Amino acid sequence: MNNKIKYKSNNNIVYSCKYHIVWCPKYRRKV
Repeated sequence: MNNKIKYKSNNNIVYSCKYHIVWCPKYRRKV
């Protein structure tokens, strides 16, 4: 159970990081 939570958290961080990398340049260009 603990391992599953750790995996889910890690996956969420990776997704958040990718989302941020995709949005950062678009936001900077718009501003």
